[in-house]
Order: sequence, then C-alpha cells, then structure tokens
Amino acid sequence: MNISILGTGWLGLPLAKKLKEEHTVKGSVTSQEKMQQLRDAEITPYQIKIFTEGVQGDLTSFLAHSELLIIDIPPGLRSDPEVDFIGKIGRIIDYLEKSPVEKVIFVSSTSVYKDEENFPEYTEENEANGTSEAAKQLISSEKMLLKNEHFQTTVIRFGGLIGPGRHPVNHLANKTGIKNPKAPVNLIQQEDCIEIINQIIKKEAWGKIFNAAYPDHPTKEDYYTKTAKEKDLNTPDFDQNGISKGKKINSVNLGEVLGYEFKRTI
Repeated sequence: MNISILGTGWLGLPLAKKLKEEHTVKGSVTSQEKMQQLRDAEITPYQIKIFTEGVQGDLTSFLAHSELLIIDIPPGLRSDPEVDFIGKIGRIIDYLEKSPVEKVIFVSSTSVYKDEENFPEYTEENEANGTSEAAKQLISSEKMLLKNEHFQTTVIRFGGLIGPGRHPVNHLANKTGIKNPKAPVNLIQQEDCIEIINQIIKKEAWGKIFNAAYPDHPTKEDYYTKTAKEKDLNTPDFDQNGISKGKKINSVNLGEVLGYEFKRTI
C-alpha cells in the first residue's frame, strides 16, 4: 500500500519506519531541519504546514498515488487556545476529496470524554461528551472525517502517550499541589500505538472508532509516586483537599475487531 503520514513527530516517525517494512511511505514535517530525519529513514519527505486559510507545501503531491492517509498532527490548543483545528481538518478534507486517498486514520485523543467525580468508564459505545474547547474541536473533526463519503475514516482515541524520552512523571516529579490524585490514569506505550495502527491496516478495520489505553487504571497518585521512585525522581506532591475528577478509558473494539493484546505495560 502507498501510505502518507501527515505529521512524523514523536509517534509518526517510528510509525513510518515500521510501516516502511511492508509499504511505500511518505512523511511530512513542518521544518526543513527535520527533513533529513525522514531521508535517513528512507521515507519520502515533505515539508507541509496546515493553516485554516491555506496550506504551505505541496499537499497535492503528498497525497498523490496514496491509498491511505494517517493524520497525526496535534491540535495545539494547550499552547494556543485560539487555534482553529476544525478549520485545519476542513482544509485537509478539501485536498483529500480531490486525491486518490480511499482510507484515513485520524489520531485523536481520549480527551473527547468528560472527567467526572464518579470516574465513569468509557468505551467506543459511549458518546464523546467532552466540554473543553480541545474536546469540542476534536469531536467535530472526528465527525467531519467519519461522515465524508469520499473516503473511509477510522478514528483512534489514544490515552496519554508514553515511551522513549516521553513520560509525564518527568515534569510532575518537581510539582506541588497536583490535582485529581484519586483519578484513574489512562496511558499507552508508543509501541502499542504503532502496533494498533499496523493491525488496523492489516485487518482493514475501516469506518471504526478505537479507544486505546492500557486496561489497568491505577490512581494518579499511586502510579506517579511509584514511577517517580522507580526512576529515582522526586516524589510528586498531590492536592488532597479538592475533589478528584477523572475517567476510565476502556475498549470493546480493540478486542472484538482487532483481537489485540497489549505488548507493553505502563
């Protein structure tokens, strides 16, 4: 299969390397400096930036001859609450409709589900009900892609991503008054993210939604205290006075559709 990966960062680059074992892969980055990383990995490089009002770079060539597009670009709403992510996805769809792409994988997030005091459990069978600006934009973006008749979309809602060079405990270790100590954690290793995407492609699981977080959900306090000790970091300090809000992310479709078993614990 010819595959284009829009966004070859922390997850997208190792994903591209894995898929290249069996497919022809193009990858996009936003800066000239990162182009060499793709060349070194023998992935056809493109420098592309998506804006609401237009595209910088040759998105038409990037999509040409590809049957599958994987969209792995962060909404960026934490750093800039004014970002119009829905507009960016709309711009990508404009190009997709004129391209040969038949399948889309959209990397979304479990933030589409609302945190509550009773820690509700969500599977793909639950409606996405998040009320934050990021959640609302992700939910709208998912719907735009899923309902488009020019291509079939599969959405993956990943939990918090951990793996090489990336773990929340590294910045939590020196913090005080961390909120929601009793909330369950919803995390997933990079290796499992890559293998889930690989299995979706192999098993042609199109038009689906997958929740993807490791099925164990220790409390935030227990997990990060234990992990900090294992990494020889300062123990995080939690705010015990406020009421904890959170959720448990589980999946029906990983088992029923993919028969997936996690490779790595959290």
